[in-house]
Amino acid sequence: MEKRIGVVGIVIENLESASKVNDILHYHAEIIVGRLGIPYREKNLSVISLIVDGTSDEISAMTGKLGKIDGVNVKSAITKK
Repeated sequence: MEKRIGVVGIVIENLESASKVNDILHYHAEIIVGRLGIPYREKNLSVISLIVDGTSDEISAMTGKLGKIDGVNVKSAITKK
């Protein structure tokens, strides 16, 4: 399967879920090219943006696991080729 470049946005509204998010990101580290995490203390949430390079299946597997975590919202945009 062909690799694609993408952007993944993660908003963590339940900060108790942050360790689960980090575990999943660590597990999928081979497809993560870059990561920017910002704790937004005034709103009691965190925002993480990722640049990814992997197959559609690899990216979907990661975002699917993240999306199942309570208090975590995930959106992605991936190249068509």
